[in-house]
Amino acid sequence: MGNETTVETFVLLSFSHNPNLQIVLFLVFLMVYILTLLGNLLIIVTVKTDSSLHSPMYFFLGNLSFTDLCYPSVTAPKMLVNFLSKQKSIPYSGCMSQIFFFHFFGCVEIFILTVMAFDRYVAICNPLRYTTIMSRRVCNLLVLACWVGGAVHSTALVLLMMTLPFCGPNEIDHFFCDIPPLLTLACTDTFLSGALIISNSGLISLVCFLILIVSYTSILLAVRKRSAEGKRKALSTCGAHLTVVTIFFGPCVFIYMRPATTFPLDKIVSVFYALITPMLNPIIYTLRNVEVKMAMKRYVSRRFSEGQKALQ
Repeated sequence: MGNETTVETFVLLSFSHNPNLQIVLFLVFLMVYILTLLGNLLIIVTVKTDSSLHSPMYFFLGNLSFTDLCYPSVTAPKMLVNFLSKQKSIPYSGCMSQIFFFHFFGCVEIFILTVMAFDRYVAICNPLRYTTIMSRRVCNLLVLACWVGGAVHSTALVLLMMTLPFCGPNEIDHFFCDIPPLLTLACTDTFLSGALIISNSGLISLVCFLILIVSYTSILLAVRKRSAEGKRKALSTCGAHLTVVTIFFGPCVFIYMRPATTFPLDKIVSVFYALITPMLNPIIYTLRNVEVKMAMKRYVSRRFSEGQKALQ
């Protein structure tokens, strides 16, 4: 924190000051958070324990689910506490930490989704070379690159934010600390900072989204010559990926690919990529993927049988 920074605590205004509405929102988001944790944990355990899912696609899916465990955990616990608390404050250090981890896990998710699209492109467009290209070593390096890239991205953002002085209003019109609403509170001209943020967060979202579109377009062109069963399987897998990508990237581009300003709709849009998408990912991948559904059934059946034996 620089010498000009006098604000030591920020206040998160959240969604509403109505106590009754806050209780309703608490229950709704608590259920969303619990479902997110349970769904993603089930996918992680299933992928880890079922040998039929030990392939690159499910390796990346397991990493995506782990990210989806961490990503909402950055914002949801504090938001839930604030629904029931009169003091909705967060210290400066806590705010910077929340920004770091929120953008860290968010960026990792963006990169993993991009890697998953590349994996599907290789599997469908170059099936004979798939096992050679997507070897275990390559998969590990790709995942490592996702995590390192996320760390570099979030570190750059936080260092940029820590150079800004906050000496006036301390009310953040949001349910968590994020860069656009914080920039409006800085006691200095934030035009350059806003431009750097767009070049960082916005371009990452946009470039990865365009890569995804190109990958899936190539896949759709490639499957035209396949059999009906081959088309069905390819389109089912890619359909699940495209659904997740659209729900996640759409709000991200809306928030971070524009000048540093805030709109009343921002909080609602942020809910989708910060809380709703991590909950929907397990549902989407389970409903659209027969192999995952069968593996989950085997895992649940196996655990149920073990539980019965333990009681005997």
